[in-house]
Amino acid sequence: MDRKEVLSALEKAKKESPKRKFSQSVDFIVALKDLDFKKAEHQVDFFVTLHHDTGKKRKICAFVGPELLDEAKSVCDHTVMVDEFGKYAKQKAKKLAQDYDFFISQATIMTKVAAAFGRYLGVRGKMPNPKAGCVVPPKGANMKALYDRLQKTVKITARKIPLIQLRLGVEDMDPEQVTDNILYIYDQLIHHLPGEKNNIQGVYLKLTMGKPVKLEK
Repeated sequence: MDRKEVLSALEKAKKESPKRKFSQSVDFIVALKDLDFKKAEHQVDFFVTLHHDTGKKRKICAFVGPELLDEAKSVCDHTVMVDEFGKYAKQKAKKLAQDYDFFISQATIMTKVAAAFGRYLGVRGKMPNPKAGCVVPPKGANMKALYDRLQKTVKITARKIPLIQLRLGVEDMDPEQVTDNILYIYDQLIHHLPGEKNNIQGVYLKLTMGKPVKLEK
């Protein structure tokens, strides 16, 4: 799979997709094979920071103590102070989990975050994750830099079903930027698979309302 092929497939996907009043997402789909998810080394679960954003703003919520309160409020879309955790009953906590894409936590209150929100965030794979840089120290954390990086961060997961589908752009983005994202994700993915390209059955590109266009792996 090379740049020219991806650009051609993207153009074809746009031509064959019905025109909509909204900007459709560009989805990258990878079908996997020969993986035994009972083996930890065969499970896919990692974060990648793309070269470009995906055309959709990521909403970010921060759980903090007093040390980071002012900075978090000035940067993040929503901030929950540790003293406010008790106000989040079941439905309110569920809505919080649904409304935000990433959650940041001050490291010193992670146990309290897990106790209050773990059951709602965990099932959605949204618990503050140190692998994504989302668990931060109470002092010295650069919340603005983290917020900006998360706008370009995607999580790649395949732990039960051998299929990965990711939004990597929108149809009115610069095709070169979308292609950069696709090629970078693909390169990162094959290096996380035990058999690299041998574990890939098929690679596809599609718009939200369009049909998949197959790419060479």
